[in-house]
Parts: sequence; C-alpha cells; structure tokens
Amino acid sequence: MELAHSLLLNEEALGQINEAKRPIFIYEWLRFLDKVLAAAHKADVKEHQKKLVEQLNGQMHCSPGPPTRKLLGKCLANLYSVGDTFSLFETVNNCVDILKNKDDSPSYLPTRLAAVEILGAIHEKMGRMVGSSFIDTVQTLLKAMKNAEGRCEIMLALEKILMGLGSAAASQHKDIYKVARGCLVDRSLVVRVATAKCLTQLVNEAPFMYTSELDRVASLCFQAMDGSNYDVRCAVARLLGVTMAAPFTPKAATARMKKPSLDDVFSVLSSGFLRGGSGFLKGGGGELLKGGEVRREVRVGVTQAHVVFVMTLGGPWLERNMSVFLTHILDLLASPKATPTHVDAVYSRKCVSFMLRAVLGKLLGEKAQIAAARELCQFVSKQMAVVDDASSKAESDSRGAADISNTQHSLVCALQELGSLLQSLQTCAAPLVTEANSSIIEPVISVLLHPSIAARLAAAWCLRCIAVALPSQMTPLIDRCADRMNTLKSSPEAVSGYSYALAALIGGVHQCPLGIPHSKGKLVFSIAEELLRTATQNSRMSMQRTQAGWLLLGALMTLGPPSVKPHVPRMLLLWRNAFPRSKQELEGEKARGDAFTWQVTLEGRAGALCAMRSFVAHCSELLTDDVTRRLMTPLECAMTMMAHIPSVIKSYGAHLKASAAMVRLRLYDILALLPPTAYEGSFNALLRELVAEFTLTDNPANTTTSLLRSMCHTDDTRILGSWLEETDHKSVEDQLQPNSASGSGALEHDPSSIYLRVDQTVAVPGPLPLGVAVIDASVALFGVVFPHVAQKHRLQMLEHFAECIRQAKSQRQQAVQMNIFTAVLSALKGLADNKGGLGGKEIIRQANELIMNALMNPNPILRCAAGEALGRMAQVVGDSAFIAQQAQNSFDKLKSARDAVSRTGHSLALGCLHRYVGGMGSGQHLNTSVSILLALAQDSSSPVVQAWALHALALISDSGGPMFRSYVEPSLSLVLQLSLTIPPAHTEVHQCLGKCLEALITTLGPELQGNSGAVATARTSCLVACAIMQDHPDSLVQTEAISCLQQLHLFAPRHVNLSSLVPNLCRHLGSTHLLLRRAAVACLRQLAQREAREVCEYAMTLVKEKDVKLKTGKDENAPEEVNITETGLEGVLFGMLDKEVDQKLRKDIHDTLLSMLQSLAADNLSHWLQLSRDVLTAATDTGGPPKEKALLGRKDDKEDKEEDDDDTAKFHAGGEAKTHPTVAPRWPTRMFATDCVRKIIQACEGNPINFDLRKAKELKASNQTVDFLVLHLSELVRMTFIAATADNDQLRQYGLQAIQDVITKFAKVPEPEFPGHFIMEQYQAQVGAALRPAFTPDTPSDVTAMACEVCSTWIASGVFVDLNDLKRIQQLMVSSLAKLKRGKDAPSQLYSESASSMEKLAVLKAWAEVYVVAMTKQPQSKTPEDETENDEGEPESLLTMVQPELPSLSKHWLAALKDYALLALPPEFSSQLPTEGGAFYSAEAVDSARPHYRRAWPPILYAAALWLNDGGFAHVAAEKDEDLGPLGAGMGGFDGSMLQKKKTPEEINSDRFHLILGICIEALCSPHASQPLETVSTCLHAMHKLLDAPWPRSQLVTDRAISIEVLNVLHRLLLTRDALPIQLAIMSVARQVILAAKEQLQEDKKQLESKEDKADKLDAKAAPVGEGGDSGDIVPGKSSVFAALEVCLCVLIRQIPALNPSMPAPAQLQNGGRRQGLGEEANQLVSAAVAIMADLPQLCSPKGSVSVLPTILFLTTGVLRETSSQAGDARLPLPVSTALQSLKLLASSPLARDDMCAAEWTRLLQSTLATILDFSSKQDGSGSGVEQVTTLLALAMLIMASPQQVTTAPNLQEQCIDAFKKAWQSDNPQLQLKCLQTLSSIFQADVVVATPYIHTMGPLVVERLQEASRNKPSTDMELATVLEALKLLETLVAMTEDHLRVHLVNLLVPIQVSYLVDSNLLQSTGKLSRTLHEKALQNLLKIGPQYPAAFKSVITSAPDLKAKLEAAIRASQASKAASTKQSKAAQPAQPSIKLKMNFSNFTG
Repeated sequence: MELAHSLLLNEEALGQINEAKRPIFIYEWLRFLDKVLAAAHKADVKEHQKKLVEQLNGQMHCSPGPPTRKLLGKCLANLYSVGDTFSLFETVNNCVDILKNKDDSPSYLPTRLAAVEILGAIHEKMGRMVGSSFIDTVQTLLKAMKNAEGRCEIMLALEKILMGLGSAAASQHKDIYKVARGCLVDRSLVVRVATAKCLTQLVNEAPFMYTSELDRVASLCFQAMDGSNYDVRCAVARLLGVTMAAPFTPKAATARMKKPSLDDVFSVLSSGFLRGGSGFLKGGGGELLKGGEVRREVRVGVTQAHVVFVMTLGGPWLERNMSVFLTHILDLLASPKATPTHVDAVYSRKCVSFMLRAVLGKLLGEKAQIAAARELCQFVSKQMAVVDDASSKAESDSRGAADISNTQHSLVCALQELGSLLQSLQTCAAPLVTEANSSIIEPVISVLLHPSIAARLAAAWCLRCIAVALPSQMTPLIDRCADRMNTLKSSPEAVSGYSYALAALIGGVHQCPLGIPHSKGKLVFSIAEELLRTATQNSRMSMQRTQAGWLLLGALMTLGPPSVKPHVPRMLLLWRNAFPRSKQELEGEKARGDAFTWQVTLEGRAGALCAMRSFVAHCSELLTDDVTRRLMTPLECAMTMMAHIPSVIKSYGAHLKASAAMVRLRLYDILALLPPTAYEGSFNALLRELVAEFTLTDNPANTTTSLLRSMCHTDDTRILGSWLEETDHKSVEDQLQPNSASGSGALEHDPSSIYLRVDQTVAVPGPLPLGVAVIDASVALFGVVFPHVAQKHRLQMLEHFAECIRQAKSQRQQAVQMNIFTAVLSALKGLADNKGGLGGKEIIRQANELIMNALMNPNPILRCAAGEALGRMAQVVGDSAFIAQQAQNSFDKLKSARDAVSRTGHSLALGCLHRYVGGMGSGQHLNTSVSILLALAQDSSSPVVQAWALHALALISDSGGPMFRSYVEPSLSLVLQLSLTIPPAHTEVHQCLGKCLEALITTLGPELQGNSGAVATARTSCLVACAIMQDHPDSLVQTEAISCLQQLHLFAPRHVNLSSLVPNLCRHLGSTHLLLRRAAVACLRQLAQREAREVCEYAMTLVKEKDVKLKTGKDENAPEEVNITETGLEGVLFGMLDKEVDQKLRKDIHDTLLSMLQSLAADNLSHWLQLSRDVLTAATDTGGPPKEKALLGRKDDKEDKEEDDDDTAKFHAGGEAKTHPTVAPRWPTRMFATDCVRKIIQACEGNPINFDLRKAKELKASNQTVDFLVLHLSELVRMTFIAATADNDQLRQYGLQAIQDVITKFAKVPEPEFPGHFIMEQYQAQVGAALRPAFTPDTPSDVTAMACEVCSTWIASGVFVDLNDLKRIQQLMVSSLAKLKRGKDAPSQLYSESASSMEKLAVLKAWAEVYVVAMTKQPQSKTPEDETENDEGEPESLLTMVQPELPSLSKHWLAALKDYALLALPPEFSSQLPTEGGAFYSAEAVDSARPHYRRAWPPILYAAALWLNDGGFAHVAAEKDEDLGPLGAGMGGFDGSMLQKKKTPEEINSDRFHLILGICIEALCSPHASQPLETVSTCLHAMHKLLDAPWPRSQLVTDRAISIEVLNVLHRLLLTRDALPIQLAIMSVARQVILAAKEQLQEDKKQLESKEDKADKLDAKAAPVGEGGDSGDIVPGKSSVFAALEVCLCVLIRQIPALNPSMPAPAQLQNGGRRQGLGEEANQLVSAAVAIMADLPQLCSPKGSVSVLPTILFLTTGVLRETSSQAGDARLPLPVSTALQSLKLLASSPLARDDMCAAEWTRLLQSTLATILDFSSKQDGSGSGVEQVTTLLALAMLIMASPQQVTTAPNLQEQCIDAFKKAWQSDNPQLQLKCLQTLSSIFQADVVVATPYIHTMGPLVVERLQEASRNKPSTDMELATVLEALKLLETLVAMTEDHLRVHLVNLLVPIQVSYLVDSNLLQSTGKLSRTLHEKALQNLLKIGPQYPAAFKSVITSAPDLKAKLEAAIRASQASKAASTKQSKAAQPAQPSIKLKMNFSNFTG
C-alpha cells in the first residue's frame, strides 16, 4: 500500500497486484491524493495536473464503488480548486456526456454514478466558476432522474450544485423543485432523504419555497412522512421546520413576495399534526378513520419539525413569542382529532411533551426557563378556569363534559413540562415559589381537583418535582395536602387528587438528601388508616378512599425501614383483613354483594398487594422469616381467589376485568420479589395462571409483551434497528416501534408509579397499559419460578406452548409466539443464573423443536429470540453432542435453503451458539461456521442476509479468541471488499461490517503493534476499512468507525493518526445523532487519558482561520455547527454540558475534561482558570459567549466586581450571535467548573512554588512564560465566592468546599511585601461575605454545616492578626448556636431529624476545632515582652472568643459524645439506646444520624478533653448550680444525663472521664486502617490531655484492668500504625499510664505505712506493695508492668531490629544499621521507651522487680550499644543520654539495697557492668570516640550509683580500671578529656569505690601533667585536657586528709609553676601557652590561701619555684595596672558647662 502514496497513480504497481486488491489500491491512492491536495499550492500540482486529470477521469470507467466515487469527485474538485481550471469544462462536459449515454446496463451504472458524484463535487467546490454550463448540467441531471437507478445520487448532486452556486442558479430552481416534488414521495426511502436535503438547500436560495409554495411543500412533507423510517422523518422534518421558519429569518426580510404570518405557519403545522394533511393519502380519508400508523408517523415527523422550526429561529425568538408558541403547542391536544382514543391521546401527549422539553430545555437559559414556567402556570390557570365554567354547565349540557375532557391532555403536558423545568432548575427556581404574586404552587394544586385522573396525577407529579427541586417546600406541601384532605374528605376528586399528591411527595423524599421530619410519616399512616377504616361508611366514597388509603401506605413504604418499622404490626393486620381468611369466606363472598362491591373489593385487594410489593421492595431489612410467613397468608388467599375471578366476572359484568387484571399484576409483582421457596406449595395454581396470561388463553386481544427486546442480547440490536432507542428522539420514536408498547406509557395506567423510584434519565414515569404490564409481570415471574419447577411440569408447559402456537392463526399466532419466546428466554436466563439444568432428553427435544420452528419465522425479532434461546439452551444443557447436533443442523439448512428467512435465522443461530458456549466449546465447528458465513456475507442479492451473516461472524470472532486468529485475514479481506462495493443505502450492512471489523481488531489485539509483513498488512486493512466507514454518510456507520479506531488506538497507538482523527471527532461533537456524539466523546476520553496535550493541539488546528465553522458532515440531518475558538476543545466540551442531557455522554465529557485538566492545567494555568472563570462569571442568559466576553471585555481580574456588566456591553456579536446566542452556563455546568477549580489546585500541589508568592514573583520576573497558582489567588477567591453565593444550594456547597481548599492551601503563604502577614489577610471580607448567606434561617442544613466547617478552617488557619478581624466570622459562629435550641425556642423543622443532627453536630464540631486550636497553640508561659507581640496575641484572642460560650458548649460537647458512644454500640446492644433518642438525634433517625456523628466526634472529643483538663474536672461542683442561660434551657435529654442532682461531683467527673476514655479506646481498637490517621492522632492527644492531671490518673488505676487494657490497645496500635508522630503520641499516653500507676503505688504505700503504725508491733509484716507480691510472678494479661514492657519492646524492636535476639543478623549489617542512625522522631521514640522502662521496677514488689529487671537492663544496654555511634559530633544522641539516665536511676534504686532482693539486683547490675565492659573490649580501639565515651559514662553511672558490692568485685573492678586506663592512653584527645571528667566524678564517690581508681589513674594523670611542662600543649584539645587534669589533681588535693595533703600539694605546685612563662617572653609566647600560664597562675593564687601551711612548706623548700612565682605575680599586676590606666584615658572628658535643667522627660 505504500506504493499507492504518490501524487500520480503508480500504474506499474497497480498492474502487478491481483484484481481483487486493485480497488483497495485505487482507494488508498485517492485518500493520499485528497490529503496532498488539501495542503498543496498551485505550483505543486501544475506540472502533473494534466496527467492527474487523465488518471482521475479514467477511473470513472473502472466501475468504482461508492466510497471511491466520492473520493474521485472530491479529488477532482480540489485539483481544479488548487491548480489550473483549463480542463474544468472538458471534465464537466465529459461527465454530462456519460449521463446522456443511453447505456442502461448494470456494468455501466458505476460510471454514471461516478459522473454524478464528480459533477456535484465540482459545482460545490468551484461554484460560479463553472460559468453557464451548470444549466446544461442541471437539465441533464433532471432528465436522468427518469431512470430507476441513481435518483438518490442525483438529488445529492443537485443539493451540492445549489450549495455551490447559491442564487446564481435561480433560473433552475423551479425545475429542480418540480422534479423534487415527485421524488419526495418516492417509494425508495433513501431517495426521500436525499430529496429532503436538496429541498432544504433550495429553501435557503428560493423564496418561493416559503411563500407561494409553502402549503404545497408542507403537504409534500406530510406525504413523505407517510410510511417513513427514522432517517426520512429526520430529513423531512428538517425540511418542513426550515421552510416554516424561513419567513421569519433575517434573510427573508429582503424578499419581495408576501410572506406567511406566524398564525399561518402554526395553522399548517397544526393540520399536519391533527389531520396528517388530510386528502393527500392514497386511500382518501379512509385510512385516517382507522387511526393507524400512518397518522402516527406523520404526527411524529411534524413533532420533530416543530423543534427544528424553533431551533432555526433561536432562543431570543422563542422568548419573544413564548406565550404564542406554548398556546399553539398545548392547544394541539385540545382538539378531539389529536385524541380520538386513549392510546392516541397518550401518543399525542408524548409528542407535545417532546416538543416542549426539546425547546424549553435546550434553547433557554435559567432566567428564561423561569419565565417559561410562569407562562405554563398561567396556561394552567386559564385551563382550570375553563374547567370550572364547564363543570357548572356539565349537568345541563354535554358540551361542558367535552370541554372538561379536552383540557386534561393539555394540562398533563403543561404540568409535566413545568415539573421538568423545575427539576432542571433545582433551587434556582426558588423565585417561582417565594414570590407571592407569581407562586406556581396554587395553580398546580388547583388541578388536583380536576375531574380527570390523568390531570390529577400530572399535578401530583408536578408537586413532587417542585418539592424535589426545592426541598424546603416538601414539608409545607405535605402539611398542606394533609390539611386539604381533612377539609375536603367528602369530595371524591379531593380525596383522589390529594392522596395522589401526598403519595407523590412521599415518594420523592428519597431524592431529597435532607429528608422530612419523622412525624410526617406517622401523619400519612394515620390518614391512610383513617381512609381505609371509613371506606365502607359512604358508598359514594368507597372506591376513592380505598384506593387512596392503600396508595398512601404504598408510598409510606418508600421512606424505608426507620419510618415503616413502627407500623409493621398494623400493616400486617390491614393486609390480613383485606383478604378472606379461608376458602369458606371466599365462597361466601361470591354469594353476596353486587358489581360495585366487587369492584371496590378488587381495587382494595390490588391496593393491598401494591402496598405489600412496596414494602418488600423498599424495606427488605424488615422482611424477616416471621414477617414473610405472615405475608404469605394473604398472598395464598389472593392466589386462591384468582381461580374464582372468572366466575365473578361472568356473574357481574366484564367491566370487572380491569380490576381483576390489576390484582393479578400486583400479585405477580410481589411474588417476583419474594424467594420462590416461600410459595412453592402454590406453584401449580400459579403456573396455570401465568401460562394462561402470556398465551392469551382468556384474552381476546393480541397483546404482546414489551420485554422481548430486553431479553435478547444487546449486541443483536443492530440487526433489529433497536439503535433507534439511543437517539435524541427516543421518547417519540418509541411509539412507532412494532410490538414494543414502550411509547404508550402514562401515569394513569398505574397510579402507584407516582411514588416509585424512577430512573434519572426518565422525565416522567410511564407505566405501560394494564394489558401489557400484566403479561410482562407474568413473563418475569415465570422466569423466577421455572428453575424451581419439577421436570414433568416443565415438559407439560413446553408441549402446551407448542400446542398454543399451532392453534393460533395469523396475527394472533405472532403475538402468542412472541409472548411464549419471551417467557422461554426468561426461564433459560433464570436457569443460567441459578446454575441449573434444563432437564431430560424429552424436555430438550421439545424445547429444541419449539426453537427450530421459530428460527424460520418471518418476524425478525422472533428469529432473533429463537437464536438467543438456542444459545442459552446450549449453555444450560452443557452437552457437546447437543451443541454439535445443533451446529450441524444449521449447516445443513444454510447449505440447502435459498430463502432469506432461513438463512438469517440459522446464521444467527450459529453466532449465538458460539457466543454462549465460547470458542473452546464450539471450536470443532469453527471452520465450517466461518466458511459458510463468509459465503453468505457475499450474497449481494440480499442485504438482509449479508447483515445477519456479518453479525454472526462478529459474534464468532468475539467468542473465538485465539482460535479465530487464522480466519482474521480472509474476514478482513471480505470486510474491505464489501465496504468498497455495497451501496451506502444499505446502512445495516455497513453497521454490521463495522461491528465485524471491531471484533477482528479485538482478536488481533496487541499483535497489531508488530512489524511483520502479515501484521502490517492486517493493520493497514483495518485502517483503510476505518477510513471508508468514516466517510460514510450514515451517522451510525461513522459511530462504528470511531469505535474501531478506538480499539486500534488501544492496541497500536503509534499507528493511529491523531492529526486527522481528532479534528474528525471534533466535527462530530455537533451531530444530531446521539450515538455519534457519544462515540466521539468516548474516543476523546480515551485519547485524553494518554495524550491530552496532542489532542488539544490537533483540535486547535481547526482555528487556523478566523471564525472557521466546521459542518458536522454534509450528509447528516443537522444544521448544528461546532465553533472551536481560542478556548479550544475544552471550551466546546464545556459548552456541550449545557446542551446534553444523556447521562453517559455527560459523564464522558466530565472525564475527558478532567483528564485534560490533570495533564495540562499545571503547565497552562491561565487557560484553565479562564475556562472555569468564564463559566462561573457568565452574567446574562442571552449575552454573548462567556469566553468571548472574558477575552474582549476583561482587562484585569482585580478591577471592580461589577465589570461583568461592562464586559457584556463591550461585546457586540454578529447576526448569528443575536439569533442564536450561547446559553449562559446552567448550574450543573457551574458546579462542574467549581470542581475543576478544586482539581486545578490539586494538580498544582506537586510544585511548592505554586504556593510561594515570593519565589513565584521572582521566577515570573525572570521568565514571563512561567505561571504559578499563587499569582492567580484573586481569581480563585473570586470564582469560589461566586459559587458559594450562587442561587443553587448544591453549587453553594461546592463553592464553600472550594473556599475551604483555597484557605487550606494558601493560609500559611506569607506576604513578601509585609513581613509577618499572610496573603489571605486581604480576602477576609470576601470569605466573610461568602459565609454570611449560609447562616440565614432559611438555608438548608447541609449548606450551613459546610459553612461551619469553612468557618472553623478559616479561624484555625491563623490568617488573622487581631480579634477584630474575626468579628464577622465570630458573629456567624455565635448565631449558629441558635441551631442548638430545643423546645419552644427551636426553629421550625422542615427537614428530617437526621438533617438537624448534621447541622447541630457541624456547629459543635466547628466550635470544637476553634477551641482546640486556641488551646493547643496557647503559649505555656508569657513574658511581658511576648504579650505585646501580635504573633502571640492570636491564641489568646481565640480563647477569648470561645470563652463566653464555653459553659454551654462543654455541655453540648459532652452530650454529643454520649450520643456517639451509644450509637457506636454493636447492633446486639441496640436495646440499650434511649427510647426517646439522644441530645442531637431522635430514636427514629438512629441509622441516618450515625454517619454525622462519625464525622464530627474526633474534634469534639479533643475539645472536651482539653476543657476537662483546663478546669472542667475541678469546677464540676460550681457547674451544678450554674445557670446555663438560653442555650442550656430545655436541654432535657442530655442536661440531666450529665448533671443529675442525685450524682455527686465525683460521680459526674467519673462518668465524664470514662466517657472520654471509652470513646478513645473504642476508636483505637478498630481494625487496621479503618480509622484515618487524623482520628487516631486526635484520640491519642485527647487521652494524653485527659490523663495530664492527678485526679484523672487516679481514676484510671482504680481498676487495674483498665490501665492494662489501655496499654494493650496502645501495643496493638503500635503494631498497626507505622507513622512516627502516632507512635510518639502512643508513648506519651503510655508515660501517663505509668505515671498514674506510680502515683497509685505511692498512695498505697502511704496507706500501708499508716496502718503499720497503728498495728501491734508483734504482728507479722504486711505483704509487699507492688506487682509480683511475695512470689515475684508477673502474670501476662494481669500486669500493667508486663503490658508496658510489651509497648516498649515493640517500639525498640521496630526501631532497632538488632535488639531482637531471635532474629540474629550478620555483624556487618548491624554495624551498617548503626552507622545509618535514626531520625529525630525515632530517637525521641526510643528515648521515651527507655525512660518508661526505667520506671517499671518501681511499680513492682522487691521480688517482682527481680522478674522484670533483666529485660529492662538487657534492652537499655542494647539501646546504649546500638545508638552510641549515631552522632556525627561529640554530642551524645538522645537515646544514649536517656539510657545513661535510666542506668543511673536503676542502679540507685532503693530496691537494689532492699534486703529482700539486694542479692539478685547486685548480680544483675554486675551482669550489666560486665556487658558494658564486654562491649568496650570488643571495640578494640576500632570504635569511634563517641562509642568509647558512652562506655565510660555508662561505667561511671554504675560505679557511682550502684551499691558498693556491685562494683568492688575484683574482676569487674580491674576491668573498669583497665577501661579508663585504655581511654586515658588512647590517641583521641576528646576521649582523654571525657575520661578525666568521668574520673573526676568517680574520685568523689565513696572512698571504698574510688580508692582503686585514684591509686591507678592518679599517677598516670600526674605523669601527663609533668610531661606537659616539658611539651607545652599544641592544640586546644590538648590544653583542655591539661586543664581538666589540673582540676582532677585539685580535687584529689581537696579530698586528701590534712596531714597527708602536703604531699599532693608538693606535686601540684611545682607542676603548675612549671607552666608559668618568663615575664619577658610572655608577650611573644603562643596563645595556648599564655592561656596555660594564666590558668596556672590563677590556680596557684587560689591554692595559697586555701592550703597555707602546705603551700608555704612547698614554696619555702624550693626557692626557684618561689622566685618564678613571684615574678609571674608582679608581671600580672603590672599588666593589670597598665590596662586600667589605658581604659581611663579612653574615657571622654566631662563638659565644663553643665545644664541646670533636666530634659530627660521631654517627649516632644
């Protein structure tokens, strides 16, 4: 194929390839040429143009296929457009000559069609440059229309000619019109479509079309719609709509002919809607009288035309003519011709509703929609006035009754559209209700009294929509309807209407997250019960009251278990009483009563069953075995009653049939929801009813089920045309689908649907007619029951099915067969779901016979169902022999049969067999199946066979997997061949080709990435096939092309050309076909996930020319255009969000935009922020596009806030913008834009400069291209402010969340220009203004709750400097406390108790967070200087803000915590919950309140703990008598629970302590990771604070089990949480627990001592205090010491694994681990553990301490060993210093000297000493100085602190001395210095201990000092060592006895004198020597007076020493005198003149 990529056709290469591949080669060459010419210049093609023209003209005669013809014409047109036009006329004439040729042979037809295509393309591209030759061309084309073939192509060519020539072709317009008139009603539907497109183009150029010929054009359109398909209706509706709109367009203003008025146009459209343009039908008026499908098709077409009409004129026109338009549309239903039957009335209403929804919902902005809602209300009011007038006349005049009947349908549509408008507007629609003079509620409520049930139901639904859109109206409306029911309970219409309204409102509660008060459910139940009780009191009201009562009970069930549970016993009683209790009662019923009584009875029982079904569906939690058993009693009675109903109907009249059918429907519905085992005893009777139902045994009508299509596989829809369900016109097109009944749904068919939950995509629920609904229910129940039926009954039923089909004839047979097959499919599906088998051979044979007969049924849907049934049966049977037999049977049939029916049926059968048994199960038949289907797919004589064969091939490819790989190449070749040859008109074949291609691509999979020849060929074939389908005129085929390319991109992304794909996808975004838009967006979504940047760049190529507008495709039905501007693809997608209603499409748009945002926003902040800002700041509904306003109008975002209005004024759009302005973004789009702002902030988190203003400004100054989020802070604040103050509550919530994000991210960003300030300070006013509206009384609870959260975030952020800055927020916070009021002062309740709980808890949580910040940031101690600084003023200010409210807040906090503690109990303890509820929840709303408590409790807990620690415990006595003020009044439930007068302060405090502690422990005991880290941290900090006082600690240890459990919980927490801050908090709590135990032990000892003092001296000694007792056993689980050791061990082993003796590691690893060291937090953790361990022996008895001491000493010395080398400098690591202190504490413990354990302690301490010595000996000088220093310090600690017997053991003492000797003799000066310092401490210890060290080390030190006199110190460290040695010697002198001291002085003085320097040399000597000299002199001068006798003796005996000393003293004195004189000279002289006055206090 690469050889095809050349400018000229490579004829040599073409000749070398085989004949079959030449068309592909030609097509590839034309594709390449098309791309080249699009980008070429004249000079590029001039040289080869002549040859190129010859080659292109030559291809006309080579029988080109449709895609090739299209490309041929395009290339020739582009060639003449780019190059010379010399041969243009020759080419045109050549084509005309071909058309004039008389050759009619089939082989010449492709040439003729190619000529037609070329003529159209050239004229479209060249326009008037073709000169006058177009006249001959047009005439030739018109004459060619007489031929049977090519009419479609000719009409499309004429359309292109009209498009290219415009008004220049005016002379030919009428000729074209005359020919087109006949073609518009051509038998060929594709010709009609082409003609409609041609005439649509003609309307734009020929004024006579919409003036003189208007009526005829309309008549032609009505005729064209007769017998039309979807494509024809769309095309003709577009023609009709454009024609009708043309007189009112700006272009028509210049026409001179008389234009029709709006009334004329509406009159024409009305005639089409009502009469179908009567008179044009071939059968005259006879066909109209039948009410057949002809009128229905015309009506649907006219409906679409209405929409096109308004869309063409635009939104502003609609706003100006709103009243006229609505009146016209709604008056259509007032005519009896629109509603001759009930079904027609329903269909007509669907059409009108579609028109209203499509126009009002899409074209209008929110303000205009509000105006439209008001217009609809006015219409409703007028209609009700007519009804009131007619009601008064109805008694005397039949015309009055007719008037009433005629109004109902208009009212239904008006009310339904009003409801839809409100649902789309949500809370934006508040003005419609709040404005007194224009409230919409009164007119709607007035319709509840309308005589028509349909109108009453529509009004009820509208009220539900109002309440769902405005949740604040739900409770008032319920109250209002309940009051009216009581007031008007004697009116049948009132009871009926208001019961519908109440049911609808209750049914809508689940859509309101805030719910309704629980009391409203009780109210509804009481009303319903009263209605049922009084139903029999008044026969006139019996029917209405019975229906209303059961309807309300059914609605009540939708509130869910909490509301229903209290009423279950009463409900069960009502249900039992509604049915006879025995067969005798049932027989007795038949004998009495009349027709009316039976009707009421049947209606009542149907209602009871309906309520029962609602109960089972919505309250499954309450459906216990006992309740199910009690429900079965009335259900069994109902099943028994079914058998008696026919005789009742026979006795009392056929009018009871409907009521009986309703009973059966309700019964089937509820049985389908219950487990079949519950009623298996009634299977026989039930199955008889079910089978009779869907086999139409007792039903004379040929009613068919609507479930057959849904039972078939979704993949089969393409061969059935079910894609029509996925169009924008689905709601009206449904009524034209055969045998579906899906378009005939209406509320009046089943009033219970008024309260049932509906799919979000459905505007109004539409239950099907009763006859269809009963059959549907029976089929569904049959599928549930069949798997549980005995095999003999299965066989009987299958035989009965066959017999029923045989006996029925004609249409009835079709209906019966469809119902039976739906039931069979339902049964097979049930068997597969239950993993059951079908049965024995006889059952399989019978089922197979049934299916085989249907495989050859003429009805395609039955053939499809039979294929599906065969596949499912093969799946259920699971027998390979059966599968082989079925496959062979289909092979034989396909080989022999020649009719299309057999071929299609058995083709599908093969596909379904493969689909349901998989490639492995059907592998042996694969070759035969594929070969047969490939052959069938080439049967060009039957496109239907081709389509079904290709569909089956796609199924086999999908299921075959790798086994299909060898068939990919022939299949691909076939797909390519057929794509190039099959005419475009056979769209179903092309769609199946697309599905087949997609399956083949999936089969190839990742192999497509390969480079081998076969794979490259297959990949090229796939790409060419995709290109062919992309150019197909049908939208569905283009959809398949996109899906194929999507698959290709998934497997081989490098080979998909995004540069052409992305622009193509962008063009499809404006398509009128939903599936194409869906496919385009889905593909963009996939591309954006991987290549977002490339997608955006390629989309921007469409903006190369200014204001380029790209058509979505000339062959589509849409006038829509996609206008891509500077905002790029992202802007287009944002715009689509305001137009699209399809949920899947909207979700894909969201995902696409978010993928782009996450990939690109951080690098292009301005663009993405601009997009969001444009959406959020759109100020008007009908102004210019927001993006253009922003681009043209705004200069700087920091300008005035009102600039949006100026922007609008500055922008002046063109004519199109005036008629079709961009609709201002609606609230869902603005909500998404707000979410985008939050996502942008998240996307910027990776770069810290985005949140650093100083760095951002510096980088921006140096490089203008970079951008950072912090530079756009003002925009962020503005956007979030706009969202937070919007008129939609959901948007407000999003806005508040966004403000919170901004605060969180930017709160700590400093302001560089104002040090000490933050940049968020300047936005305090905006934040306050955004929060203020959320605290108004009418604000919903969820918005207020979110605002409270933002308040606490803002206050806790610390942005403010002074309390005054917080006054506004403080006032809001204080005002929120009013929400906590109860009783009479409480605000009225509109929402559920759960919503109230949420709001109150949010308030308490916000205050708690503020209090926590105030307390935790409060400085411990303040100096006067600190208090003057602003920085320290913040916490104090916060505390002063909270302080006034603290007395009441603390009570609320504690009450909320008590609630939470109760609600957190497991379900089995639910009986312990208070029956009246808690402080902030009601008993009925327990389940819904739990989530709110779960969110709020952590900060409340911490705040309560802080308050208790800060005086809450201490001041409890004062609290008891304290007045709580207004907030405490009426606190009932929780005030008394905490402050009961019976309890003492001690008991109250104890309750509070255990409440806080219990909640903390419960949270910390949760399974791993179930609690977030923040919650765990909060609990630990709260526990620490709680225990940070003596009294709470004493409470903790009153029961030792509690403290042990706390330590065990902390241990488990250590094992599951690795975060070091969490572990540090755990250790701080453990420390408090040990401290509590110590304090308790001290108290016990005191008490014991006092008892001993009082006891008799002769008594035995009391048992020892502490754990371990006399035995010394520390029992795990009962010892807090053991639990504490577990905690410490866990920490130490985790941080220092080498401590674990059971996990030995190589020495190298250990050393490596030691050298790496621990972090700061880890050091703190280890230190905390070591410190805790040191305290543990104190908690034990003497014997017990011996049990724990080895472990403690082992771990402490291990820490010493492993952490001693961490520090890089001389400082000791924190764990080392802590370990040393612990050793000192342990060695000096009184227990070491206790007689009971002294010996054991001595041995253990000696072992410790030996361990340390061993550690020292292993270093062998290789250890660092720090390690050796640690050893010395540890030895010193033990030597000095331990009892004498520990260290005086000879072997240990020698080793210790040796260790000091080695240290002293080392080469490390630092170690020597530390050695001296340590020895100094040892020397001063006990004489017995110190003497050996003095004897050994003293001489060595003296020796070093004497050496220093000879070799003076040369370094600072040596000098320090010498000085330290001198101190040591001085210490020894001081310790020596007086009579021996002279000897030491005799050593000390000469050494120090030797350090003195000669006074003459002092100035020149070094700094170190001079320092030594000065220190020595100072010491000598100090020694003299200190020891005068010894000193004198030494000096006297050595004259030289005396002389040297005296000289040094004199020199020192002289030096001091000189320095004193010099300092005096430097002082300034005193002034001679002195001032007499003191000016020091002068302040100016």
